[in-house]
Amino acid sequence: QVQAVESGGGSAQAGGSLRLSCAVSAHISGCMGWFRQAPGKEREPVAHIDGDHSATYRESVEGRFTIQKDDATNTMYLQMDNLKPEDSAVYYCATEGYHSYMTRAGTLSCWSAKFENWGRGTQVTVSL
Repeated sequence: QVQAVESGGGSAQAGGSLRLSCAVSAHISGCMGWFRQAPGKEREPVAHIDGDHSATYRESVEGRFTIQKDDATNTMYLQMDNLKPEDSAVYYCATEGYHSYMTRAGTLSCWSAKFENWGRGTQVTVSL
């Protein structure tokens, strides 16, 4: 099975920056993504990147966060700038499952992908 491990979380002041990394155990041809879950809230997608390095973001982080991946090292990144307290959450990285990739292909975006391989998460705390 594909393994993913997040790192880079921590504490930051509002307006500050953090850079998260996700080490993946295999090359992912399909979608990869960052998700987050705050206490008492449902897990939500933050950003996705596909095999062609095309990135999409949820509206609340657009212009502040940047998702990237390095195919040479099988590493995905989330650069978070101008952080806000509402960004505080546990951040998870995930990769698309094989069946999802084969059936979705390039017809639908990563927002419709089924993510089946998840990291354990890394805490991000943003204070005023």
